[in-house]
Amino acid sequence: MIAAILARLMEEGTPFRISGGAGALADVKDTPAATPAVFAFVSEERSAPSETFGRTLQRTAASIAVVMVSKNLSQANNAAAVEDIDVLKAYCRRKLIGWAPEPDAEPMEHAAGELQQAFGGTVWFEDAYTTAFYQQETE
Repeated sequence: MIAAILARLMEEGTPFRISGGAGALADVKDTPAATPAVFAFVSEERSAPSETFGRTLQRTAASIAVVMVSKNLSQANNAAAVEDIDVLKAYCRRKLIGWAPEPDAEPMEHAAGELQQAFGGTVWFEDAYTTAFYQQETE
């Protein structure tokens, strides 16, 4: 699922220079190797009780975190980087809202967004999206 999301965000015309999953994000010390950058990972999954008798079939709701990073020192008080983040947020939302990351998944919806950090011309912003899919007993 995450690979499909990152592929969609990195399609031709993307504003992002680099992308990665949770592992790539964990490797970032202060700022990514290049910006703008985007990272995506499953931040939470919650499964409902089985909807069927006999074989197990569960609906699993997933929260997907999309972290955007922009660095721009051309204005005081991180203002340029904040403007850049607004452009990145709009791009991600345009690409992800209403799109299904897998054939059997529900279309993604935007749930929340939160500024994570703004310091030294670098702004980190995290958007949360939701989707759901079904898991079933295979044996």
